[in-house]
Amino acid sequence: MNLRWFYKLASPPYFYRLAGTLGPWLGGLSIALIVAGAYGGLVLAPPDYLQGDGFRMIYVHVPSAYLGMMAYVVMATAAAIGFIWRIKLAHAVAVSAAPLGASFTFLGLVTGAIWGKPMWGTFWQWSDARLVFFLVLFFLYMGYLALREVTEDRDKADRLSAVLAVVGVINIPIIHYSVEWWTTLHQGPTITRLDGPSITMDMLAPLLVMIAGFSVFFVWLLFVRLQGEILVREQKSRWTQELMQRGRV
Repeated sequence: MNLRWFYKLASPPYFYRLAGTLGPWLGGLSIALIVAGAYGGLVLAPPDYLQGDGFRMIYVHVPSAYLGMMAYVVMATAAAIGFIWRIKLAHAVAVSAAPLGASFTFLGLVTGAIWGKPMWGTFWQWSDARLVFFLVLFFLYMGYLALREVTEDRDKADRLSAVLAVVGVINIPIIHYSVEWWTTLHQGPTITRLDGPSITMDMLAPLLVMIAGFSVFFVWLLFVRLQGEILVREQKSRWTQELMQRGRV
């Protein structure tokens, strides 16, 4: 039963309709979560005892950085599934996730630099391992997108970019554990500590809401982009022709 559901979910026409149904709900939920999290973090949360109101950048920087890494894992996993089992929808997921992940990674770099200037006295520090490897993550996204752009044959582009995505996933645990393996400007784990979070609940709760909101926002955008990618890949199929005839595209 579960295997049948998996094959059904991997069907482009089925997933296209599913994404169209869930998309508006995900969009509304993401906006509600982000508004609630922003209000809690920017208005209700008290100033930090060291950073003052400057710490509030955490409510954009942390979700952006998290989504940058999570999107890469989604991209690499989908690319690997497409490469191994030749599921064309999986390659479409990887292609759709790449520009979103690159955008969140860029936002994480920019907000980190803005936050770092008043806190560390500099926008950038090459000796900080997390900063450097997070920049590598952005370059991996750019490399993936550039490789697809210069490879005219789509099937070949799927295979080559999948290899790059899977090889590059080793960078994700390096980013995560960099603050434990090397001395960096970044502080150690704040939320995932074994002895409990090192941030008070009135600051933590809005952050968790923002992370949830950004995550749902990512899924919504992924569904929207994936619908477009499916139409491009399936433009010669009967079901897409029927959609165009009915004006549903």
